[in-house]
Amino acid sequence: MIIEMRTYRTKPGLRSRFIEIFRSKSIPAHAEIGMKILGPFLSVEDPDTFFFMRGFPDAVSREPMKAKFYEGDLWKGELENVLMPMLEKYDVVVVDDAEGLVRW
Repeated sequence: MIIEMRTYRTKPGLRSRFIEIFRSKSIPAHAEIGMKILGPFLSVEDPDTFFFMRGFPDAVSREPMKAKFYEGDLWKGELENVLMPMLEKYDVVVVDDAEGLVRW
């Protein structure tokens, strides 16, 4: 499994709103495509930061699955214009769960 370990920092005070939209709209859309989401996990040290993992069956499927989400109507027509302005920054680290240790 290929996993993106994602760190998001929202603009001050927007974390709760971002996560509300993320949970209600983005996570179900990811699931429909076959991506797994683990999280979000809230930073206890920074009220504007959270983390989540996004999983793909393998490296070959990662780009097509991401394209299906980011080129889709939900992202292009709604979420991109709502969520992206809420973010101050985000970071992504891609890892391979070659040992199969992650269970969702």
